Amino acid sequence: MSRSPLAPTSFPTMPEVAGVQLSSLAAGLRYQRRADLMLAVVDPGSSVAGVFTQSLCPSAPVDWCKDALRTATPIALVCNAGNANAFTGSAGATAAKATAESIASQLELDAHEVLLASTGVIGETLPTEALTDALPALVAGLEPAAGAAWERAADAIRTTDTFAKGAAVEVAGGGVVAGIAKGSGMIAPDMATMLAFVFTDLAVDRSLLQDMLRLAVEGSFNAITVDSDTSTSDSVVLFATGLSSRSPVEGSADIAALQEALDSVMLNLAQQIVRDGEGATKFVSVTVGGAANDASAKTIAMAIGNSPLVKTALAASDCP
Repeated sequence: MSRSPLAPTSFPTMPEVAGVQLSSLAAGLRYQRRADLMLAVVDPGSSVAGVFTQSLCPSAPVDWCKDALRTATPIALVCNAGNANAFTGSAGATAAKATAESIASQLELDAHEVLLASTGVIGETLPTEALTDALPALVAGLEPAAGAAWERAADAIRTTDTFAKGAAVEVAGGGVVAGIAKGSGMIAPDMATMLAFVFTDLAVDRSLLQDMLRLAVEGSFNAITVDSDTSTSDSVVLFATGLSSRSPVEGSADIAALQEALDSVMLNLAQQIVRDGEGATKFVSVTVGGAANDASAKTIAMAIGNSPLVKTALAASDCP
């Protein structure tokens, strides 16, 4: 698979996020000789927030995550690439539960302290035994989230992506935000066929973290389109470890600084997904002025972005 002509020249330099560990490996779930399994673990006491697909037919991992976030404070996340574990009925729910229980037993956690994400082919049963057999080596490979570990993790969650996607920024006043994402085809709100896992070392109350995540998603992953199709598996998860030397995020200035950093990282990742759109040769931003409100502006922008006439004209460089 050739690299998208709109891809960045290289994976970005990523900082260490205190309290985060990453691991990835090739489990052979679908792809040969490439990583397809990723694990992220944060220190106990971290906050977590999540936003998921609005599809009425979500995947088994999405259902698992929603339940886990209602009943626990997850500190681990397992993602497999190549199989979406969607439209798999009771077998999908069983596979999700087995995966969470297996990794939880090795990390000495409750199963609902483990979040799940799966991406890839829809309608095929997840090879649960092959996945769970690979989990001990995945746990053994955990290392600090720094340097090349980020790129290895981003590479392990790819499906039809032609490049690994990462982004990071420093927060004004101290702290960092860093994240990885995947996505290439079936890209349209809500959110897109995409996954994103974002981390900060700041201390943020869980309720506030959820509000900030929703706001950042609305201006990034919910504002992109490639082919006007949505998905069953979309998930954005945000962890805050609280291990920065900076005091907890509180007060308008702190909140604004973190929100700006979150917005920046998520917009960067979202735009990388568009640049990796299947067959994409052009990257276009639609700016709307004079609208009555943001909702009206977004409706207008999406009508333009999703128009087959506009897309074909842009693709042919033959705009009227």
